Amino acid sequence: MEKTFVYKPSNVCSMEMDIVYDDETMEILSYKSIRGCVGNSQGLGALIRGMKVEEALNRLRGIQCPGSRTRMTSCPDQLSYALEEVLRQEGKID
Repeated sequence: MEKTFVYKPSNVCSMEMDIVYDDETMEILSYKSIRGCVGNSQGLGALIRGMKVEEALNRLRGIQCPGSRTRMTSCPDQLSYALEEVLRQEGKID
């Protein structure tokens, strides 16, 4: 079944991340962010569409951006934390 998960990232330009996924296959159906770099958001959404949540999480975790407030995170990194919450919410991880 299609579900939407809304995440409020921290220390980045994006104010909100909306992830639509299939809770049976754990496949990402769409992604968009509110504010932040439009091109980055569209590119990220195109790249992860159709990808399994866990695979996207593993690929995005740890990416840093010098434009982030702490320089230790990025929109892709924050998206990985959102995807981790999706897995936790679905009972796939503790």
